This record gives sequence, structure tokens and C-alpha cells, in this order.
Amino acid sequence: MNIALLTRGEQKCIAHACPISPALEGWAAPGRQATARRAAQSVSRGRSRDMDCSACTPRKPWDLPFLAEPEEVAALRRVLRIHLGLWGLSELTEAAQLCLSELVSNVITHVGRGTPTTLAVSMSGTRLRMEIHDPDTKALPALDKAAEDAETGRGMALVAAHSDHWGVQLLPDRKVTWVELATALNAPDGHSRNVHVSRAESVLRGYDKQQAVGPERSSRLSATAAEETAIEAIADLLHWLRAHGRDADEALDRAQAQFEADAERTAR
Repeated sequence: MNIALLTRGEQKCIAHACPISPALEGWAAPGRQATARRAAQSVSRGRSRDMDCSACTPRKPWDLPFLAEPEEVAALRRVLRIHLGLWGLSELTEAAQLCLSELVSNVITHVGRGTPTTLAVSMSGTRLRMEIHDPDTKALPALDKAAEDAETGRGMALVAAHSDHWGVQLLPDRKVTWVELATALNAPDGHSRNVHVSRAESVLRGYDKQQAVGPERSSRLSATAAEETAIEAIADLLHWLRAHGRDADEALDRAQAQFEADAERTAR
């Protein structure tokens, strides 16, 4: 498998589960393209209900088979970053990518280059869980203390330092090395417990109930205070969009276009 670099357009392709583009065909070998499509479709089904906060952000498990080669690590990190963004967990990207790199490197070093391997990502309660499956049930990762001048041997120590839990599960046909990272989610399919997001939720509930601010209330706000309140509300909504895996820049562009269209209709 040769995982290609993913452009912004390709990220949207994953997000909306459109047919895999030629560039995306590169990161899924012919026998694995079905897995890529299933992963994309899973993301798309989850996103379709994101705006209903009773469902919030369904985070369906996904997996990606690959061959354990050094050149695959960077692209695997990109795929993980994209999915974490879609799940509203961008704040975990750095730690998750580090753990992923170390687990894959562990397979390359101790099991062998070219080993058929699978990355599986899911939620374990409110924790993010990542698993690396490989066929060797004898080469077990260990938390060894590396010498100060050693160039290797710190992998699992780094994983332990950047995760909340890690372990190894032995199955008849494979080994599963897993890590779990804590999140600030209020539920597995919920969103981060964030003051900005909470305030934006209140604003959205107000819109939903069509609770407009009356003129008597508006008159009590100075123009400057009203402007600052509006700016703060917009910023909170952008936090809400990001927490739900949405593209804040795209939303701003669409809002600006809608604002200009509304202004043009009003001027007529």
C-alpha cells in the first residue's frame, strides 16, 4: 500500500463519502479500497446527524489495513488527524499521532517490515482507543528503560507517557497493542465539555425556539457592547463547529455569502 498525501479536497471526499478520487485510490490497495469506502461512508452517516445535539457526534469505529513500512507512517498520521477532526477531537491529534507512530515503528522493528497490519480506531466510553493488529503473538512490546545514549528503546515509554492506558491482547491469530487517550467528552457520542461550546449551545437553542431579542432589550445595549457580544457569539459558534468536526472556515465563507445575499435582497 502506498498512502498518498491527502489534500483538502480529498479530506472533503472522505467526509462526504463521495467516490474515492484517483489520489485516494493510492492509499488503498485494490483489495483494500472497500475498507476505505466503508470508513468514508461510516463518517458520512455519523456527520448527517451532527447538528442534532441529542445525537451530537456519533463516532463509529473504523479500521485501515496497511503494510508496516517506514514510508507509511506519515500518511497514517494524516489519516488519523483527518478522522479526529471529523470526530471533534482535534485537541488529541498530537498525542494520538505520536502513539500511532511508536506502535507502527514497534511492528516494523520487532515483527518486520512489510508485515500486514491494521489500524483500528474507536471510542471506549469517553476515551479514544487506538489498536494496532499484527500477526506475531510472540514479539510483545515492553516498557523497557532505555540507556541515555540509546537511539531506540523509548517507544513504549513515550506511549505510556502520552496515553492514559495501554496494553496488549493476544488472540489466536494476532496480537493487538492498544492505547486509550482521555477526552473532555460528556458522552461517547457527545461533545467536549467546553465553555465556548456550552454557550453556543444556548444560542442555538434560542434560535431553535425563535426567541428574538425585543427592541426594549436592544435599546439597553450600547452599540459597542452589542458589537462585542455579537463577535463573542460568533467565536463561540466557531468553537461549536470545530467540536462537532465541522470546517469553521467553510462555515464562515457560507455565512458571509448568505449575509451578502440577504443584504442584497433587503436593498431591493
